[in-house]
Amino acid sequence: MPADPAESNVEPVETRPFPALSTPRLTLRAFTEADTPVFSELLAFYIVTRFSDWPDAPPPDRCAAAVKRMISSYPEGWGCAWAIEETTSATLIGAIRLNYIIKGPRVGGIGYELHPGFWGKGLATEALHAVVACAHGFFELNRLEAWTLPGNDASDRVLAKSGFAHEGTMRQKGYFKGAFHDFRWFGRVKDDPVARP
Repeated sequence: MPADPAESNVEPVETRPFPALSTPRLTLRAFTEADTPVFSELLAFYIVTRFSDWPDAPPPDRCAAAVKRMISSYPEGWGCAWAIEETTSATLIGAIRLNYIIKGPRVGGIGYELHPGFWGKGLATEALHAVVACAHGFFELNRLEAWTLPGNDASDRVLAKSGFAHEGTMRQKGYFKGAFHDFRWFGRVKDDPVARP
């Protein structure tokens, strides 16, 4: 994985303008350091971090480092991170990312968080549809993949509705929060439909 951006002297390798996206209800834009307090508040919700490798209520310095890393991901060419805004209110309600881009096989890894006050409205699926289209189009990626932890049925549904197929479970793939965790692995390729019923 790339080094912490605070310690990185990597020159930008992506010179195209940031791929801002819009949907009927959302604006997906680049992160700025001014977003750090709101992102920190988002991660303070236990139900947001429960099924992830984020620590519970990560401290402000870790959240600040994460935002800097998200900001650096696109210009450095190894990923891309979008702040999710509700368009009508311009309220930051989440984040969605290409956590990594592997350029040889053209593979990208998906991750996202959404404020629990906006759950159950189809907004995560709406954001993911836009990012999937951008990943296959703008970034020319062939395969997208994501993992969830057992029990995270809501995230499983978001992925399924965006054309990701459950490809199997990788036993004890991750270690965080003092325990090993199975990863439910999902993937889709460019020719798969973006939306599934």
